[in-house]
Amino acid sequence: MKFLRVGPPGAERPAVLGPDGTAYDLTGLTPELDGAFLARLDRAELAAAVAGGTLPVLDLAGQRIGSPVARPGKVVCVGLNYRDHAAEAGAAIPAEPVLFLKASNTVVGPDDEVLVPRGATKTDYEVELAVVIGRTARYLENEQQAAECIAGYTVSNDVTERAFQLERGGQWDKGKCCETFNPLGPYLVTPDEVGDPQGLELKLWVNGELRQHGSTAEMIFPVLTVVSYISQFMVLEPGDVISTGTPAGVTMGRPGTPFLQPGDVMELEIGGLGRQRQVLGKA
Repeated sequence: MKFLRVGPPGAERPAVLGPDGTAYDLTGLTPELDGAFLARLDRAELAAAVAGGTLPVLDLAGQRIGSPVARPGKVVCVGLNYRDHAAEAGAAIPAEPVLFLKASNTVVGPDDEVLVPRGATKTDYEVELAVVIGRTARYLENEQQAAECIAGYTVSNDVTERAFQLERGGQWDKGKCCETFNPLGPYLVTPDEVGDPQGLELKLWVNGELRQHGSTAEMIFPVLTVVSYISQFMVLEPGDVISTGTPAGVTMGRPGTPFLQPGDVMELEIGGLGRQRQVLGKA
């Protein structure tokens, strides 16, 4: 099952795709695709409504696709979670997951403009598998409990200003929380459709050049481990997002490669989860 939000910023309509790709309007069932909806979601009941033709069809032609989850309570990110990315960053393999937070208002739609911040010199990209939480998670004891708390998966671009992140006195958040720095979507795909989250292919292109090509199989800390681990330090709530790290190929790890500039085009995809495309503008 694939969920999405359709329409202009601030006026998106919740929708679900049927097996044949037809979009169905969910506004009669919920005003938003948010934590409250995900917490009470009965997938079997919704699938029956789709199959029974009781939901109105929504025409997607020419429409903007928003983030597949309304503004999350928090975005928790895992740094250095791929061995090849840790190596290109010159960092040791972490003994435990490296965590940082991204402001929830960085989240935009998958094809929305990304703004290069004022004073930026090293704006970078990171294709990542994102987890959306569907049930409150605290002190999870095992992977089974972690799996039960996942509403679905989506594509994230963890856009980063490296100069702010690494050269401005510490704290990664400085380079992670600029406006528009977290395109998300296009879909929230439920776990039953994704299957094993450790077998997904990730790709990212800049101006048509393939820059990143990896697999979630290469994660140091797998998805369910990450969810359980984070729950030991903070309560995860329905609608929260976890970005699980990026493979090698970021600009920072490619000496001589220019960092992102206004006018550049980023395209990224994860197998089975859809594709994003962003044109860079200027803040």
